[in-house]
Amino acid sequence: MCKEYEHTIAITNRTLVQGDFLEQMQKVIQLHPHAVILREKDLPDDEYEALAEKVLHLCSEEGVRCFLHSRISVACRLNCRRIHLSVPVLVALKEEERQQLKTDFQEISVSCHSMEDVKIAVRNGATQIILGTIFETECKKGLKGKGLEFVREICKGCPIPVYAIGGINMGRLQMVMEVGAAGGCMMSGFMRL
Repeated sequence: MCKEYEHTIAITNRTLVQGDFLEQMQKVIQLHPHAVILREKDLPDDEYEALAEKVLHLCSEEGVRCFLHSRISVACRLNCRRIHLSVPVLVALKEEERQQLKTDFQEISVSCHSMEDVKIAVRNGATQIILGTIFETECKKGLKGKGLEFVREICKGCPIPVYAIGGINMGRLQMVMEVGAAGGCMMSGFMRL
């Protein structure tokens, strides 16, 4: 087991992978990150589901958590008990659907960008927060990072684990953890290993 990555969450983006995506995922999963979030927002549901089935299998073999991104019905069909949502998706659900999330999923990950987002997420059953954007990144060029003080303030007021996202690399991982984050999320760092 690779302890170096135990505080990281790998966010997928197959467009960053040179070569076969599933081979890359196998390499990533063998590093034993805290979790994988299968993002791939551009795929239609049927293609996403086919890919998710394969990635869930790889994760299961290595004992790595896998969250499906926003595809609640796909996750239910595949018996995946972990889901990642944005706050807009979460608040757009009907009240009974939000309640059902807590029954259908053992872990609910939510992307947040403010303390207000965090409060909404926690109130609706989130078990972890993905907090961004902390440092400027390639994928959001020109968007100024919110910085370490923002991470510190959110972590102080948040009762569940917070994982920082946005420009996180292994060097910055320690920085966000020193101000209270449980860890950090990386996309290009994992997709270009």
